[in-house]
Parts: sequence; structure tokens; C-alpha cells
Amino acid sequence: MSAAPWAAHFGLARTPFGKSIPARDLFPRPAHAEAIARISFCVVESAPCVVTGDVGAGKTVALRAAVAGLDPTSHQVIYIANPAFGTRGLYVTIVRAPGAQPRYLKAELMAQASDLLAAETAERHRRVVVILDEAHLPGPAQLEELRLLTNPEMDSASPFAGILAGQPTLNRQLRMGMFAALGQRIATRVAIKPMDLAESAACLRHHLALAGREEPLSADDAIARLHRVSNGLPRALNNAATAALIAAASGKDLVDDACAKKAVAELTRD
Repeated sequence: MSAAPWAAHFGLARTPFGKSIPARDLFPRPAHAEAIARISFCVVESAPCVVTGDVGAGKTVALRAAVAGLDPTSHQVIYIANPAFGTRGLYVTIVRAPGAQPRYLKAELMAQASDLLAAETAERHRRVVVILDEAHLPGPAQLEELRLLTNPEMDSASPFAGILAGQPTLNRQLRMGMFAALGQRIATRVAIKPMDLAESAACLRHHLALAGREEPLSADDAIARLHRVSNGLPRALNNAATAALIAAASGKDLVDDACAKKAVAELTRD
């Protein structure tokens, strides 16, 4: 990936702060390490897990890193990015994952999905991991479909690990009476918190190092301002840092607080 002109101004080999970073090169946050460890536990145990965090906190990044650590020959990962699938869509997604054609009648489709999940474990010796992103969005009926799929053997075993990732409201939803049956099955929960100032500074240095810059590129007061405006959320910090670099590329060698102020003004402008 070549660098944008403003990135080349700072001697960067490629444009920093992008989303297409290999899992092995992601910034190693303790919060992500804990999330990955809990997800891995649930995969081994074929148990449900809940991962929560604010918008841009890095939930999907943690999921991507956890999946990257799985052996594809012994795991079938079914990732659902958009949960607006209705009560039928979950079964259709599971059936299509191994290449099967979904049946038309829902009763037959439900049985087909259950049979395919069982076959992955019993015949192909693969653990199934169903990841539901934006899991705070589905309604009670959709989450109930997911719970029913985890209960094929009189609650003695689950045919897959269900990873629910969503905003903090997800935990509150699962404590409500209508979600009690699913909430009681959750094996572990992890909340990805925002970064503190030291983590934000380390994150910026990490991204710049990946782009070929080992020397400091931002003043301390500029980093502090970018951290404040981003609230320690990685996605917002990346956007703010990019805007600050573009502001500095007009004639400065470093990102100072004036560049950070300009970036903040652009990002917060109505």
C-alpha cells in the first residue's frame, strides 16, 4: 500500500491509521488481550460470550484478532455483521456457511441448521463459532432463535460458541426478563474500555512505526488534545491523528498543538 502525499511528507512508507492492518500487527492493548482470551475460552467450551464496548472501542478488532488465531481446518467461523436478518435469517446464514441450500419452510430450515451444526462437530470435527456483531440491535424474537440453537441436547451441550458483540446496552438487555434464558447461558462477559492517555500515545507510536516512522512525530500537548477529543476510543483517535497529520503536512515537520486544534475543529464542526 503506497503512502498518500501528505504521509510521504513525513517519510512514511504507507498511509498510517488505516483499518486494513493484519491481525498480527494490531496495537497490543491489555483490554484486547483480555477479550481475546475470553473469546478463546468460549470457543474451546462451545459456550456463549458477550463482548461490549462503546462505538469505536475496538470490539470488531478484538474479534478479528481472536478469529485470526483459530485454525481454519478445525473451526467454522460464521460472522454476522448485520443482525437485521429477522427470525429466519439466522438459520439461513448458518445453512449457507458450509455451502448448503436453505430449505423454504421455517420448521425444516430450523432442523436443517441444527443438523448442519451437529455434523460440523460429529463428522467434520470442527468447532463452530457464530459471531453476532452489533448484537444490541436484534429484538427479543431474534435472540430467542439464537438461544434455541444452543439447546439441542436438553441443555447438556451446545453445538457452537456464540459470540455476541455490541454496545454497553447489550448487557442491560440481557438482564431483562425476556432475555433471561439467554442471559443465564452466557459463560463470560468482557467490556472493552477506552484507552488512557498513555495507551493513546503508545497506539499512535505503534501505527506510525508500522508506516515506517520510529522517531516522534507529535508533540505531547498535541497527543493529549487528540486523546481528549477521541475520548480514548481507537477509531476516533485514528481519525483525529490523520486529520492532524494532514494539517501539519502543509509545511511543518511535526504535529504540534496548533495542528491538533485544527484537526479537532474539523472533526467537531457541524
